[in-house]
Amino acid sequence: MARALKLAARGLYTTTPNPRVGCVLVKDGAVVGEGWHERAGEAHAEARALEAAGGAARGATAYVTLEPCSHHGRTPPCADALVAAGVTRVVCAMQDPNPLVAGAGLAALKAAGIEVEAGLLEAEARVLNIGFVSRMTRGRPWLRMKIAASLDGRTALANGDSQWITGEAARRDGHKWRARACAILTGIGTVRKDDPQLNVRGVRTSRQPQRIVVDSRLETPVSARVVAPGTLVATAVNDAERAAALSERGAEVIMLADAQSGVDLQALIQELVRRGLNEVHVEAGSALNGSLLEAGLVDELLIYFAPLVLGDSARGMFALQALETLQGARRFRLSEVRRVGEDVRVIARAEG
Repeated sequence: MARALKLAARGLYTTTPNPRVGCVLVKDGAVVGEGWHERAGEAHAEARALEAAGGAARGATAYVTLEPCSHHGRTPPCADALVAAGVTRVVCAMQDPNPLVAGAGLAALKAAGIEVEAGLLEAEARVLNIGFVSRMTRGRPWLRMKIAASLDGRTALANGDSQWITGEAARRDGHKWRARACAILTGIGTVRKDDPQLNVRGVRTSRQPQRIVVDSRLETPVSARVVAPGTLVATAVNDAERAAALSERGAEVIMLADAQSGVDLQALIQELVRRGLNEVHVEAGSALNGSLLEAGLVDELLIYFAPLVLGDSARGMFALQALETLQGARRFRLSEVRRVGEDVRVIARAEG
């Protein structure tokens, strides 16, 4: 199963909106076939492993990181393929949270007389597909917020200068996290200040995440580097002329206004779910960071702390309303602390 998880991770950057899945076929103590799912519409991990094994699959045990599918989608059911190949035992890391499967694949295997086990290295499998599990069980993507900060939690000088707080190693690492996301989200403030590309660089991948801009007043410059085919601009105003100008560059403008004439972030998240996005990577300023946090939409913080101090006049991570008591603080659980170059990477997940 550990090998199957390593295989699944090969699809880390490419499988969206599908989960990352790996499969290993074992017979008489030897691996006879293995495979992984690479991208939606192509063969699933089980199908690739069965193809590699050929006739040796008969009587084998299949170790697969996710319950084999039992429904017809863009590819045939993997459960049926395992039965037809003569596999006698299937061990899966976790049940598929997709309501279209949700135990039906395991039931089909059992009905065919195949021995079935589930739960081996389940925690690791869930982390690998944290966004897919979130979308299927909570009806929302996993929202990961990346921040580069000083030791005193400052993200830029008072004049906005922030390049570069962290070192090259941390910046390279940040692009790996971008690459695994389905989309990269930022705010109009960051677009106007930094003119970011919001793409993946320095990482070998055949897919670029979708780019999303939260822009309440539809002020995104047509010349901004983020404006390109596939870019989604969420706004709160109905300005046909500006929307048309952005559309000519290939961007899509959607209006999602809330009661305060800002972008309805909850509605935006639901729109992203509708589009099949599993993981959303946020790189924004303190205003949007704070709004997402106050809306309860931040699942994970990915913070790179640089060994320097910028002082109280520098800009912070989150623009939040003042708290009266510590009981009102947003609480996170430390998941990982690791040194990356000269900086320290902290991963913290929201409690509850």
